[in-house]
Amino acid sequence: MTHPIRTLCQYHELDGKTLLICPGATKCATSWIYFYLSDLEGITVSPMKELHFFDRKFTGNALSDMDAIALKGLASHLGQPFDATEDLLQRPDFLANVDRVQMMYDDNAYFGHFSRLCTASTRTFCDITPAYSAIGPAGFAYMRDFCASQDIDLKLLFIMRDPIDRFWSQLRHMQQLSPKNEAVVIWPEAIQSPRICARADYRGVVTDLDTIFPEENVLYLFYEALFSEASLRRLCQFADVDYRPANTAEARNRTTVEIDLPGDARAAFEHLLKPQYAFCRERFGDAVPDKWLL
Repeated sequence: MTHPIRTLCQYHELDGKTLLICPGATKCATSWIYFYLSDLEGITVSPMKELHFFDRKFTGNALSDMDAIALKGLASHLGQPFDATEDLLQRPDFLANVDRVQMMYDDNAYFGHFSRLCTASTRTFCDITPAYSAIGPAGFAYMRDFCASQDIDLKLLFIMRDPIDRFWSQLRHMQQLSPKNEAVVIWPEAIQSPRICARADYRGVVTDLDTIFPEENVLYLFYEALFSEASLRRLCQFADVDYRPANTAEARNRTTVEIDLPGDARAAFEHLLKPQYAFCRERFGDAVPDKWLL
């Protein structure tokens, strides 16, 4: 299914600013990055960490119906025992949810959302949605062309974590969200799932980003070194804001389900993910952390 770029409104409030999109990877501290960036002067983030604008157009590897979740979230706001009209004006997350629902039928609502949030002091605004890692080359090309409708500079941040550790963390997080998804039970099915494996395909994502976007507009960081001063300084420079020390001891959206990886699952993960390790070592060389398992 093609998604033509329709004529979009020009949001001059965004002129000259940078849009930083972080398409993952899943379970690579993107929540921590969201809160870190939100505290930096010159950065504007949405009250909704994950907007799911682009992956709702390229749903082939979607794990959830994000439109349905957005509608459910809005219904939850409207169902609270308060004056909805007054609360809409006072609670940024409520208004952000309204914007997100509008994005379902009006593409202008994406940049309209940020034009409402950004101020004159905003240099960079952010969309941190790990599910974008699974939108494929057509999705990234659409993202590039869609963002070209505005007078902005588009930059991409992609964070990688040891492939086996990341995959197992994702399955444990799925169990945390729904106890029926017992990681030790569902892992054989998970390694056969194109939708789950799409989030483990660093080779595919990096190749797409390298091909579709200018080299200087993409930053690759590694989870294992993410919290170091050197990595955060690189991130701040990339985002065009001043560096600020971080509280690296504060966890965000941490997976609380702690289960050791079974031996048979480890062997299967190694077989599945060995090409990812090989690709990353060829593409990034010595930048790949020594802590990676393969």
